[in-house]
Amino acid sequence: MKLSTNFVKDYVDIDVDVKQLAEDMTSVGNEYDSAERMINATKLIVGEVKECEMHPDSDHLHICKVDIGSEILNIVCGAPNVRKGLKVIVAQTGAELPGGITIKKGMIRGQESNGMLCSMQELGLENKFLTDADKNGIHELPEDSKVGEDPIKLLELDDEVIDFELTANRGDLLSILGMAYEIGAIYDKPVKEMDVSYKENGENINDAFKLNIATDNCSIFLSKKVKNVTIKESPAFIKNRLMASGIRPINNVVDISNYVMLETGQPLHFYDADSLKGMLEVRMAKENEKLTTLDGIQRELSTDDIVISDGERAIGLAGVMGGLDTEIEDTTKNIVIEAAIFDSVKVRYTSKKILRSEASSRFEKGLDPNRTYLAINRACHMLEKYADAEIVGGIAVFDTTNKEDKKIDITFKKINDILGLDIPKESVLDAFRRLGFTYEVKEDVITVSVPTRRIDISIPEDLIEEVGRIYGVDNIEGKLPVMPLKTGSYDRVTRQIRNKMIDLGLNETLSYILVNDKEAKQFIKDEQAETLKLLDPLTEERNTLRASILPSLYKIYEYNTARNVKDVSIFEIGKSFYKAGENYIEERKLGALLSGDYYYGIGTDKKVDFYILKGIVEELMDYLGYAGRYSFVLPKALPEEFHPGQTAEINLNGQIIGIMGKVHPKKTSDDVFVVEINLDKLLEKKTGKMKYKEISKYPSVKKDLAMVVGKETTSETIEKQIKKSAGSLLTDVKVFDVYTGSNIEEGKKSMAYSLTFGAKDKTLTDEEINAILEKIIADLEKTLRSRT
Repeated sequence: MKLSTNFVKDYVDIDVDVKQLAEDMTSVGNEYDSAERMINATKLIVGEVKECEMHPDSDHLHICKVDIGSEILNIVCGAPNVRKGLKVIVAQTGAELPGGITIKKGMIRGQESNGMLCSMQELGLENKFLTDADKNGIHELPEDSKVGEDPIKLLELDDEVIDFELTANRGDLLSILGMAYEIGAIYDKPVKEMDVSYKENGENINDAFKLNIATDNCSIFLSKKVKNVTIKESPAFIKNRLMASGIRPINNVVDISNYVMLETGQPLHFYDADSLKGMLEVRMAKENEKLTTLDGIQRELSTDDIVISDGERAIGLAGVMGGLDTEIEDTTKNIVIEAAIFDSVKVRYTSKKILRSEASSRFEKGLDPNRTYLAINRACHMLEKYADAEIVGGIAVFDTTNKEDKKIDITFKKINDILGLDIPKESVLDAFRRLGFTYEVKEDVITVSVPTRRIDISIPEDLIEEVGRIYGVDNIEGKLPVMPLKTGSYDRVTRQIRNKMIDLGLNETLSYILVNDKEAKQFIKDEQAETLKLLDPLTEERNTLRASILPSLYKIYEYNTARNVKDVSIFEIGKSFYKAGENYIEERKLGALLSGDYYYGIGTDKKVDFYILKGIVEELMDYLGYAGRYSFVLPKALPEEFHPGQTAEINLNGQIIGIMGKVHPKKTSDDVFVVEINLDKLLEKKTGKMKYKEISKYPSVKKDLAMVVGKETTSETIEKQIKKSAGSLLTDVKVFDVYTGSNIEEGKKSMAYSLTFGAKDKTLTDEEINAILEKIIADLEKTLRSRT
């Protein structure tokens, strides 16, 4: 928001340096980017060209004698429009111009030059504000300009502009009136009334004009009609204040609509009344409906766009831009004025798709319905005064808004408790008075009436913030906070899981919970969840909350392999999100991914396979106290990203808590293994206190056992039977090889196990171990034979 200080001084009397004003506004929470004069140049003066001759050594330079009142200056000028008798802007020697230019006395092709004749562009006026004449030469001042005067004051460009960076909730400050109330509160100055007076003729707009509001996305719509306007150039003060605010002047009628929008914050739209069909309709656009907007571009609309119609066709895009067919032209005589409030969310979506405009930015932040009436009456006042308009009587009205002030109760104690201060009651009430809020006090309770212009205030805490702003943060005494101490806490189990995974040789990652909608559906069963897509994502690559951690880990794996890092062992503890029925589910999960070689000690690199992944899961589950309570089962349904022959679900006490396996070859030709465990389901299963066993001082004995079994036989079946047959002297059993291929019968596989035996009270003999092995083999033959 660019604030013209000349503009705001129409409504609040201040005499403050622009830098000081900017700093004082910052002190109440309104930061600014810049604060400077509109024309930031020095030592400018009105001059008259007394003589103008061609330079003897140039085909475009002129040697001019310029009278500035106190002396005649010799100035060399290259502008094509310089001539004798012209009144001009002279930058004298020593003048500072925008861009760091300093005017110096010098020689130009052998001729002395003492200054410069200036164009408006050289004085820093933006290119979009320049006339064709100004673009091609120096600025020509009016003939009655007085030599020796200040040309900036003469042109009414002696304005100062502050460029504010406003917070999103302060839509009221997108208006001169809003700024006036804010400045008035700072300096305790009253805000002047706006002149909205005008005369109406004997007609009534409602006799030959009607409104039809066919959507709930319009809460108020007002129309007035004016006749016999004169299209001409705007007065200098209107043009200059528009330029100071960053808006290009066009003609008096269009400029008045923009001027009133800047004053009140309420966007207006003017229609050529003769191009309408006696009505205005507000409705939602039809799918693929076409509209050519004021910029000459044909837009294709959707059913989410609000349009203004004449009953047959769309003639404007509500809150964003008008249509070309009803624009104000030089021949326009009769005008219909629109002042309305449309749904801010709908306007925002449309403006993002079509065009962000000064009007749409105001609609998006919300508008004051009382200002809607103020703005349409102000427009009639200015059209009558500056466009010779005849105002038709009456007003066409559609209005469902509440225009009553908001009543909010608050106590002095709560204000001071929240702010941590001891502000006197008089200072609290004075802050409300300066803000223009009326109030009633009963004992310790203040009932504050908040004007509708402050749509950002709705709860007591908002009022507390206002008191703090106006009382002044500089008046707040700094002191250390006093609060009760309490014992800190942390998620001990999560930290244990993290440390264990690191001990097992995996690296922790931290990835975005947002993925794209395609990735969000990966590694989950179709019936498991409905993914959650953001309504307004910053980028389509981050538009959906992940339902699984595995897509995030897989992207990290791809990033590393693309940079020739083949050995990847990573894990992450994070959250996933999905919708099940009408419920929104948020779950904490552990995910891990391994590929390439797995390192778990010096000289122990080994190619990652299913059994390494299974071993990591077993180590973790045993470490957490779930030994003997979990198993690995074949899944009944499988996400398509998993290999059907190398995937298992993790079953704990009869409940599936996770899935592990190889990534399907159709997704990657590399051997990539992943596991995901639902920590919420896992940790809700209680565990007893860990019992530690003393390590035996007697040596253990390892024996290997290999067998050929059917391919359908699971390792779990074999391990259970080995443990059952071996009894308590078997301390560990691990599968270390699975082989299919040559010398193995079709439909069979070879499985090899490492068995560790030991006792707490003695060293086992070969006879004892061999007897156990014979029993294991006999029982296995019996068990496996019964299964074939």
